[in-house]
Amino acid sequence: MTTIASNISSSLYDTLPDQFSTLNAGAQWPEARKEAFARFQALGGFPTVKVEDWKYTNVIPFFRNLQTLQLPAPIAVTEAQLEATGLLLPDVYRIVLLNGELQPQLSELPPAKQATVLKMSDAAAEPAFKAHFNNSKKLAEHHFAQLNTAFFTNGLFIEAKAKAQVEKPLHVIHLYHNTNSLLVNPRHLWVAQEGAGIQIIESAAGIDQNGAMVVNSVIEAVTAERSQMSHYQVQTGGSQLRSINQTLVQQHGKSLYNNYTFTLSESELVRNNLNVSLDDERTETHLYGFYIATGGQLVDNHTSVDHRMPNCESNELYRGVLMDKATGVFNGKIFVHEDAQKTNAFQQNNNLVISPEANIYTKPQLEIFADDVKCSHGTTIGQVSEEALFYLKARGIGDAMARSMLVKAFAFDITAQVKIPAVRKQVEQVATRYLSAAVNN
Repeated sequence: MTTIASNISSSLYDTLPDQFSTLNAGAQWPEARKEAFARFQALGGFPTVKVEDWKYTNVIPFFRNLQTLQLPAPIAVTEAQLEATGLLLPDVYRIVLLNGELQPQLSELPPAKQATVLKMSDAAAEPAFKAHFNNSKKLAEHHFAQLNTAFFTNGLFIEAKAKAQVEKPLHVIHLYHNTNSLLVNPRHLWVAQEGAGIQIIESAAGIDQNGAMVVNSVIEAVTAERSQMSHYQVQTGGSQLRSINQTLVQQHGKSLYNNYTFTLSESELVRNNLNVSLDDERTETHLYGFYIATGGQLVDNHTSVDHRMPNCESNELYRGVLMDKATGVFNGKIFVHEDAQKTNAFQQNNNLVISPEANIYTKPQLEIFADDVKCSHGTTIGQVSEEALFYLKARGIGDAMARSMLVKAFAFDITAQVKIPAVRKQVEQVATRYLSAAVNN
């Protein structure tokens, strides 16, 4: 494996062992942390472009000037600062975290009979925590997931109770604050127990930031038998935030998991690793993604769906708009294992490249080891249709307006899948600002 020691001209990598010893002295789960740090080192540390899954995403420049993993002293976030982020949504349970630490004074938690919401550090005694923490399939394959396990300080444990339908969505607002260049590792575990139903929305913003910050987050999600979980990741962080997100999902019989990932941020780097394992019969998975990359941004979505058992269904649709000198990456894998007969799996990635200097690298993949399946995948890369543009202009619509209409129609096929009206409205408003700027330049 290639190590980063010779590639990063800063002290971060060289000081990781000392920082590990300092930060984890007396920390919870010492054996899991020790094993994870050893695994991270065995993988070669931070991945370079010589690692296949990071071929088009060079993270080295984003880590070159990072100094520490030591969190700054917490600050008192006001309601006014929270409102100024523009992230607030109506009719939700609001859960606010600062650098991964729950902020009860800013939060409204769901009724205890419907769901348990705790700091990860307070959840160790919970049966669901004991059963599922650090157990996700493929966790050991991810460099940054192992780094997170070794260094995480806190995060959020959510458990939807058996047969409970959580009446309002949980809106998790991640606030990040730093006084110098920082790597932070929030860790989360979300469980929907048998017959439960829950919707979780994630948003992020920086507060009083000084210097660049890399957020390396891990979410382990579990859907028990006949449960339903809808997960909205609305990525709108500012330019100081760089994000590496790992979401690992394990599904059990007759459960439903929906994921909606919207990357509409000013961040220079967004990398999303989404791994879903369908572990029992008659599970159903729907993955939707939409990303806009502008300027010199790098937006990378890596997904994998593991069909392990018969009679399961997965559906994946991602769309991207690339502008300026931005780079987009989509790598989607569907694995159909030998026992997974009667699988129905679909995957599609469509990209609209507005600027001649923008780049998209897309690679949908199928690996099928069963013979009674129905699977398809595909990708498209194109520009605004001249024929459709002519059609609209012939009806008196100006060039800029016509282009805007076509780009929005392309993009909002994804937002139409959103089941929460306030989320759809917020996403479309942010996307419209980006798209309007693009077509008017």
